[in-house]
Amino acid sequence: MESIFEFLFKYRPVLFQEGDIALRNPWPTLVLVVGGLTAAAIVVLGYLQPRGRATVFDRVVMTALRTGALTVAMFCLLQPTLVLRSVVPQRNFVGVLIDDSKSMSLSRRGGEQGSAFVTERLSADGGLVEELSERFTIRMFSFSSTAGRVDDPATLTFAGTRTDLAGALDHVREDLSAVPLSGIVVVTDGADNGGRVLSESLVPLQAASIPVFTVGLGDEALVPDVQLDRVQVPASVLLGSAVMVDVVVAQRGYEGRSVTLEVEDDGRILARQDVELGKDGEPVVARVRFTADRVGPRRISFRIPISEGERVVGNNRRQITMEVRRTREKILYFEGEPRFEVKFLRRAVQADDNVQVVVLQRTAPDKFLRLDVDDADELAGGFPRSREELFRYRGLIIGSVEAGFFTHDQLTMIQDFVSQRGGGLLTLGGRNAFAEGGYVGTPVADVLPIVMDKSDDGPSPRAIALSVAPTPAGTFHPATQLAGSEESLEQVWERLPPVTTLNNVTAVKPGATALLTGRSTGEPATEHVVLAWQRFGRGKAFSLPIQDSWLWQMHADVPLEDQSHERFWQQLLRGLVDGVPDPVAVTLDRERSDPGEVVRVTALVHDSTYIELNDASVVAKLISPVGEERQMPLQWTVEEDGSYAGSFVPAQEGTWQVAVTAVRDGAEIGADNGWLRVEPGDDEFFDAGRHSALLERLAEATGGRAYTSDNVGDLPEDLQFTGGGVTMIEERDLWDMPVLFFLMVGLIGGEWAFRRQRGLV
Repeated sequence: MESIFEFLFKYRPVLFQEGDIALRNPWPTLVLVVGGLTAAAIVVLGYLQPRGRATVFDRVVMTALRTGALTVAMFCLLQPTLVLRSVVPQRNFVGVLIDDSKSMSLSRRGGEQGSAFVTERLSADGGLVEELSERFTIRMFSFSSTAGRVDDPATLTFAGTRTDLAGALDHVREDLSAVPLSGIVVVTDGADNGGRVLSESLVPLQAASIPVFTVGLGDEALVPDVQLDRVQVPASVLLGSAVMVDVVVAQRGYEGRSVTLEVEDDGRILARQDVELGKDGEPVVARVRFTADRVGPRRISFRIPISEGERVVGNNRRQITMEVRRTREKILYFEGEPRFEVKFLRRAVQADDNVQVVVLQRTAPDKFLRLDVDDADELAGGFPRSREELFRYRGLIIGSVEAGFFTHDQLTMIQDFVSQRGGGLLTLGGRNAFAEGGYVGTPVADVLPIVMDKSDDGPSPRAIALSVAPTPAGTFHPATQLAGSEESLEQVWERLPPVTTLNNVTAVKPGATALLTGRSTGEPATEHVVLAWQRFGRGKAFSLPIQDSWLWQMHADVPLEDQSHERFWQQLLRGLVDGVPDPVAVTLDRERSDPGEVVRVTALVHDSTYIELNDASVVAKLISPVGEERQMPLQWTVEEDGSYAGSFVPAQEGTWQVAVTAVRDGAEIGADNGWLRVEPGDDEFFDAGRHSALLERLAEATGGRAYTSDNVGDLPEDLQFTGGGVTMIEERDLWDMPVLFFLMVGLIGGEWAFRRQRGLV
């Protein structure tokens, strides 16, 4: 289409977009006006007078055609001109930025690689560089995770493991800031996985009026291909925990096929699952379950075997670092009355070395029974009255305790335990729980995932028997995974006996998730919420509105060797304290780094009441894969309370440990570990097709244009008229455009054809 436009109008559309049309008009204006009016009058008078067989319609049509031809002729006499602002030859610079990453070595349809385009078209004698050099002084750069000058593109290795497009644009702009810069040409497939925000790099380019011209290489989509798109794994879990992982699998060209997903830990197969692929381009989610059975930073590998004909084989595997901790997590269980639930809950978790349930049970007004406390002073005054006392626990269970037992400050403190401390809250059913316990309208009600109906203050609530089953979401939650190797999850829940509830809970809040529901066994049958959860602030809250889960252990129909009750409580309590932050929490800006790449370490530091501290002394101990250690102080970032940061450059490949310790007034506040894998990555093989939308947006935002290898030959001329730097005014004639000739011939020929058709010749 563009070639047709150029044939008719002499020049390509971009020149008309960038230029202005002016009339050179070599004739005196008065002469042109008088001549034009005279010619028009002669035509009108000549055709409007009655003549022969010509009707009024004939005369009007012929007048219009002849006047149109006259107008075209007059327009040519005015000598229309396209006024352009073009760069002065050899007075301006152009930065050519070449992608040197692994994805450029992937073959396109027909076998051509992006790297071959660079070698052939951008070498010293390549056509594109030669044309650019006639008008500009060229400065070439290569980029992957970093950017730098390059003399000869033939020396590029295309071995970069990351593409930082934003950083590369900043580097070129700063490097050429002292010279008149007409524009930046970016030769890439459009991948941008450097972790920086590209829009932030566009602002200074827009301010300096530096256009970016993109040359997109490669195919839009690599077909056929299977890709592990995304894997969501918790950063840390307790030893022995059941881990449920969502794995997103994308594909093109293998619609309807089945592939096998394998999960490995140091060569051991943890899980294997068949995944049915969907339609082309539509990702599917596979949920995989495995057990974290080894302590330390575990390198978990998720992979799908390579299928026949796959064009990209580097995106079939994802490796994630997950820390498996052997710690004893303390949970406070406050129960308002003696009941079997306390006894059997303690029995269920007594063999779990990673969970310590400290029980505070009210036996009479102002009298409490304490179980599994660490010392005589723990909970000596009953339920905690200070944030520091409550926040030492990582989880909190509230049983059948009326809201009136707590002061308003304690109810607010429970809310803060979840939202600010990031702890886990579990509320159990009972005659003094939920709405029946007066919790409607309290700060605790905001935390809970369930909707509470106001109690009618009538007689004691009636127990409702419920047959429990997991919801679709519940079938993938660790707490509900009761099945062993012999039976399915559905079979386990079907054979468990019914339980009872005294609390009429039938709905969850928006954003909350029901994991277990129960259908009443009487008439009419209604559905109740048995287990639900939601995120609240930094923490999470679970609600279990039943009063006798111990029936899953002691009912006559449950075999003695059945471990469903024990497994349920162990997994639920582990989920309660999973991911609960310590006073010092470390995060790295990436979990994998190339050797020599800058890694940023951030630590959030709180005191024992989880108030941010800005006056702590925070030090990171960097431990290399071979055990070498060095200290790196972290500085308060100022922008955020309690946030300390620092950066380092790991050179050795392997697993690095970042051990952070915070001290205040000579006393240690807390410590935490971060883990980093240093090795060449495979990020470039994921989403490896040409990212045309990103390249077009980049060019449009800066006033440049986007090209492909098919039309890149237009780049030198476009850059001459759309680039910045030192420019001059250039005029190009438009009076001799072929379209004007064709229009003139068409009008005159049309008049003759009309006369002939009407019998007027």
